[in-house]
Amino acid sequence: MKNLQQMQQMIKQVQQMQEQLQKQLDELEVESSAGGGMVTVKMNGQKHLTAVRIEAEIYASKDAEMLQDLVLAAVNEAARKVDEQLASKVGNITNMLSVPGLHSSSE
Repeated sequence: MKNLQQMQQMIKQVQQMQEQLQKQLDELEVESSAGGGMVTVKMNGQKHLTAVRIEAEIYASKDAEMLQDLVLAAVNEAARKVDEQLASKVGNITNMLSVPGLHSSSE
């Protein structure tokens, strides 16, 4: 009976942490740029672009391939930053749990 109560408490704790993580993801926004700031993007924790800024000088160059490369680089870097933040937040949450087998085998 005691094990069942402990399991229920642990499940409740995990659900609360999941809600906390979801809230943090909803609030997360990263910014990345490419080409020395010629292209800047903002991305939220759901990996949706929320803003794209392209400096006017890029249009003047009429180099579509360069613009495409800069947008791609900025978006990929923003996605990497979101992944990095998510991994950090998940790591923090799992470290708060003391579930056997959840952490690395060296523990």
